[in-house]
Amino acid sequence: MKNKSGFQLKELIIIVIITSLLTSLTTGVIMYNNNRITNHVSGSDLNQDENLKEFLKVYASLIGDYYTDIDKKAMLEEAMKAMFNYLGEDYSDYLNKDESDSLASKLNGSYKGIGVQIIDNNVIYKIFDDSPAKEAGMEAGDQIVKINGEDVTNKNSDEIALMIQKTSGEKVVLSILRNQELLEFELEVKTLIVPAISYQLVNVEDKNIGYLAISTFSDTVALQVKDALNDLESQEMNSLVLDLRNNTGGYLSQASEIVNMFLEKGKVIYSLAEKEGTVAFYDETDEKKDYPIAIIMNEGTASASEILAASLKDSYHASVTLIGETSYGKGKVQQTKNLDDGSMVKYTTARWLRPNGDCIDGVGIRPDVSVEILMPNEGEEVVDTQLKEALRILSEM
Repeated sequence: MKNKSGFQLKELIIIVIITSLLTSLTTGVIMYNNNRITNHVSGSDLNQDENLKEFLKVYASLIGDYYTDIDKKAMLEEAMKAMFNYLGEDYSDYLNKDESDSLASKLNGSYKGIGVQIIDNNVIYKIFDDSPAKEAGMEAGDQIVKINGEDVTNKNSDEIALMIQKTSGEKVVLSILRNQELLEFELEVKTLIVPAISYQLVNVEDKNIGYLAISTFSDTVALQVKDALNDLESQEMNSLVLDLRNNTGGYLSQASEIVNMFLEKGKVIYSLAEKEGTVAFYDETDEKKDYPIAIIMNEGTASASEILAASLKDSYHASVTLIGETSYGKGKVQQTKNLDDGSMVKYTTARWLRPNGDCIDGVGIRPDVSVEILMPNEGEEVVDTQLKEALRILSEM
């Protein structure tokens, strides 16, 4: 018998059919994935959405028939803002390009400004070293009332920061209220590096106590904290004050990295309650600490800083004492999406839960030891009663 070569007609037909099926299936998967906009919505879903069709009809009518020209970009920005207003939540919002750039620069560890941290009532909480504000003689406690002659008493801290950043030229003139006296400063607006931490070793009652303040969770703060802890530990630190006052948060990943430095492997850091269910996140590193910690908080302690405080309080195997005032109470996590024009949307995707299962949203974290900073009389210096109490507690351990 002769050996057969090649395929018989029947085999060839089967191969063609299988190849066609595989090609169709693969093409379908690729088209489906390329058509996805989010994990839950595709372009096809939007094409079939009757509500969206009605919106586009109105948009087309206005563009085509309104009696004057329309700025389409500005109108769509307002439409996006309206969607977030409908949600009725402070944490989900549309940010235009300027607002988006301001947020990005803060989280990237640099920003354009004069070197101050502003809190409620436009009061300067902190003056950063090596900054125009420091060089000009501005002080913590100064209240900003005018920028380039414009009254800003009804503006919030974000609006003031944006006004300073967008100042034409390189100088900005600030009118400051200090002890009922109106002062004026002309400052250079620079691109500055945000120092995310400050630290030092304090000796109290023959105890070496480390002091570490974290001002924001920028994308490099975990590395800065690691270096600071290594330095403090090399100086034989035996306890730590962690100051999270007026830290409004930042990158959740950075808070998690810092928690990983302290917890034992396998301990819960936090959980996320998402649309599909609740997922717990654990410490997966071999690194851990074993010295007592006192955490100072106030009503400006929010978001990622609350996650850090709650994780250490609930999961750290050594002593943790919370001191100060009840924290802000931001128990939700946002996702950001950059748009092609440089703007951004951010929206809530989950609630986060403490390792003990509690959600702190709208409630905050209560301190173990309540201490307020009393406002001094005119001419007297501010006494940091919260830090003083933290040092006292650790010195007695």
